[in-house]
Amino acid sequence: MKTARLLALTGSAGLVISIMAAMAGPAGAASAPHRVLLPGSLTPAGERAHPAGTAAADSQVRFDLVLKLRDSAGARRLAQLVSTPGSAEYRHYLSDAAWIARFSPAMSDVARAESWLHSSGFSIVSVPRDRLFIAAQGSVKSVERAFGVRLGYYKVNGYKVRLASNALSIPASVAGVISGVAGVNQYPATTGLALARAAVSAAKPGREPAPPPGFRNPQPCSAYWGQKIDTSDSPKLYAPYAHPLPYDICGYKPAQLRGAYQLAGRVARGNDGSGVTLAIVDAYDSPTLLTDAQKYFRLNDPAHPLLTSQFTNLTPATVDDQQLCDGSGWYDEQALDVEASHAMAPGAHILYVGAQDCLDTSLLAAVNTAITSGASVVSDSWGDTLGDLFTDAATKTAFDNTFLVADATGVSVLFSSGDSGDNFADFGLTAPNYPASSPYITAVGGTTLEVNARNVRQAEYGWSTAKQTLCESKTTSCGTATTPAGSLAFQAGGGGGTSYYYAEPYYQVPVVPAALADRNIAVTGAPARVVPDISMDADAQSGMLIGLTQTFPNGVYYDQFKEGGTSLASPLLAGVIADTDQAAGTPLGFLNPVLYKAFTRHPSAFNDIVAPASPLSAAVIRVDYANTVNSADGYVVSLRAINYAGPETYCDATGNCATRPVTLTATKGYDSLTGLSSVGGSFIPVLARF
Repeated sequence: MKTARLLALTGSAGLVISIMAAMAGPAGAASAPHRVLLPGSLTPAGERAHPAGTAAADSQVRFDLVLKLRDSAGARRLAQLVSTPGSAEYRHYLSDAAWIARFSPAMSDVARAESWLHSSGFSIVSVPRDRLFIAAQGSVKSVERAFGVRLGYYKVNGYKVRLASNALSIPASVAGVISGVAGVNQYPATTGLALARAAVSAAKPGREPAPPPGFRNPQPCSAYWGQKIDTSDSPKLYAPYAHPLPYDICGYKPAQLRGAYQLAGRVARGNDGSGVTLAIVDAYDSPTLLTDAQKYFRLNDPAHPLLTSQFTNLTPATVDDQQLCDGSGWYDEQALDVEASHAMAPGAHILYVGAQDCLDTSLLAAVNTAITSGASVVSDSWGDTLGDLFTDAATKTAFDNTFLVADATGVSVLFSSGDSGDNFADFGLTAPNYPASSPYITAVGGTTLEVNARNVRQAEYGWSTAKQTLCESKTTSCGTATTPAGSLAFQAGGGGGTSYYYAEPYYQVPVVPAALADRNIAVTGAPARVVPDISMDADAQSGMLIGLTQTFPNGVYYDQFKEGGTSLASPLLAGVIADTDQAAGTPLGFLNPVLYKAFTRHPSAFNDIVAPASPLSAAVIRVDYANTVNSADGYVVSLRAINYAGPETYCDATGNCATRPVTLTATKGYDSLTGLSSVGGSFIPVLARF
């Protein structure tokens, strides 16, 4: 998931209101005669609390000038009609060309905006076929003059980012065609894959990043749930949890995941996504992405190879900002996305779209390309942590307009919901991520999946993990130790929460409990969008084995390890949807209306996720290499609590701490942790028949 531009904040409603007011700015006011301020372009003052240098006047800025749709309300209305069962227009999708003709900005508006850009000293980089925005570039000096701002660098969450010190404005003469500017304020993105790795030397400008640092999972770990049990450690060491506990999973293989979600028989009979194109969007493009995936399936699922003819790679023309973006860290994500989606839909064609870098402008261009590529499913395992509050209005508009194209043309767009639960433990503020909080896409949350020796799902719980370090040892056990080295604390979990920005969408009204939709009503004044929509396996303790080329101390080569996060859940669901599109004979398109309708009419299509009956038995023991690759520096042994619903603590930079209960929990029906729960055995036939 994407790392947001955030500060140490408390979760009070008053602070949220002040942040939102700062972001909105004095809408309608003018910074100078004949100029109009762009609403939502002012970043919160707190983000600019730590200046980190001035922006050189001649340094270059890439940004998107976001244009107004000809009929925004009509585009939203059409997206609802073609996606809602029972509508006369259900699944009567428009072609891309028809949508452009009805809703895209007029060519004359594009020309008018381009003329202003040229006159302001900018060069035009590109305009997508749907004309939703104009990608442009120019100097800092030109940006400051054209938009009436001052640019500088600020330290935010460990990142040095460029921000405007005041709200952006534009001449009144072009205000009728421009809705905002994305990219002047930087949003560096990262995936949610949190591997503890050493740094790899940065790639040269224009060159793809080097392979990531090596990572391995040591034994003991289990091939299936409960295979290996920790009998070496004292019962007192992890009291009050039950003893003995099982070791975590070495990494599920494709057949185990297909079996757990009851796809094995369907895939064997040919319902495997054949004839469907599934797109994946990430930053950068690993040169070994295809060969790594092909080797992975030769080793782990030889009956379902990934053929070269099944894979298309849209390589970015150039790459940059590798150091800012932790470029090589995106290779793990790419491998996970390709291998997980092919595991669930081994007959589908995979289209990989790599963005130039991890900035929102580049990722937007890649998403736009994927949506208009002919794919019927697009999986995105990245996002903006707390972005529901902090992503500026122009960026939201640019993405949401692109999602409206997808919804009306029959493309299912999935986004991971995040890996930090409600975000309180990390940031002291509770809000969902963006784009996951957009009502025009499907937000995919996480579960902890238990697969037995017969490849059958024996249990599935909400992904909310607490970690307790038991010891650091030269062996894989803690010996005679009876006191853990650390305390139990929330570590990670499926992202979710209630929006501060979006009203409750029509499809959630009959299903989502009022207590969740109204959670922020003191701020919003009305029920709001709730995330996630649906969930699949995500807990790293029950994660998937993946393979990719990595940089080890003794060389660069292919190896395997387990991975999780909602970065896994999204491509898993994308594969299931590809299978469902094949079964239906038509794309499902925007999923949420049919998902929520199916939940009310055919609840058995979903695997309802509730808390474990014996919470103190819901935990595993995990062993890691201290140096991530071998036993030279010993091991770290930890307990990982499953479906954790206890306290979580946030501490700010001054050491002030606040503790409160985790707010995302699994309950019967729709819940705050897993949404509609996960995919059940009849999921594909039920959705295909709607």
